[in-house]
Amino acid sequence: MEWSDRIGRRLKPRDLHVFLAVAEHGNMAKAAEQLAISRPVVSKIIADLEHTLGVRLLDRNPKGVEPTLYGRALLKRSVIVFDELRQGVKEIEFLADPNAGEVRRACTESLAAGLVSVVIDRLSRRYPRWSFHIELGTPNSRLELLRSRKVDFVITRDLTPDADIEEEPLFSDRLLVVVGSRSRWAARRKVRLADLIHEQWIQSAHEIGPGGPTFEAFASAGLEFPKAKVVSASLNLRYSLLATGQFITMMPDSMMLLAPSQRSIRVLPINIPRWRLPNSIFTLRNRTLGPAAQCFIECVRDVAKPLANGK
Repeated sequence: MEWSDRIGRRLKPRDLHVFLAVAEHGNMAKAAEQLAISRPVVSKIIADLEHTLGVRLLDRNPKGVEPTLYGRALLKRSVIVFDELRQGVKEIEFLADPNAGEVRRACTESLAAGLVSVVIDRLSRRYPRWSFHIELGTPNSRLELLRSRKVDFVITRDLTPDADIEEEPLFSDRLLVVVGSRSRWAARRKVRLADLIHEQWIQSAHEIGPGGPTFEAFASAGLEFPKAKVVSASLNLRYSLLATGQFITMMPDSMMLLAPSQRSIRVLPINIPRWRLPNSIFTLRNRTLGPAAQCFIECVRDVAKPLANGK
């Protein structure tokens, strides 16, 4: 029997769905619970799959199961199969009712507060029944979400694309030094970066490390980077601490321009060159995106264009 006949007659989507659940949970009992079927049924489906393909797909151990070399190959292709089916269903739903749509993406918190919030506002007015799912996380987790197809695309500046990732640069941010309105620096008309070295700085870990935007800002001015008093990526924490008047931080100009006005924040008159790494859209190479995701990306380009032109 030809392989194409064997696949068409004996390899069913339901079997692959069960295999994906087992591989994800690393345990047949947990997969059975999630799928609302019995453990023996799950075990038989996996055994039938292995018999059909003629290889062992899972290694059993005291803790559960894990995919073999063959299992990982099938897992990778199965994710693609179900993703293409899901995108096909989304496209049919969109063609049947353009007002129905769903977009899943990952981004940084600062982009979520600025660029992405503007795009969502525009599209939600145009398509009231669309839903938007945002993941934040770390650079590595965003990349994993993209590769596992749990998000349609990623908007960030802190990813290094591999051969399977497509990058579309959007714009580069300029860092703004900001304080709370109660800060002793808030009303100063002349301030140098060197004057702020001994202040209580709030920055995220990737901003203050070598190559990070804040680190590079001080380096370009020939200054040693000050020790951060608070290391956190939380914008809410920054806003709360800035309001005390005791802290200082840097924020990207795209967020300050596009986010709702923060009355308690003052931008200090310090000119810092634009950050060399652009905010970009990252997608999986050769992956078909649904119409809603494509529409979202088009709107991102439209909002980002003035920022790319320095306006």
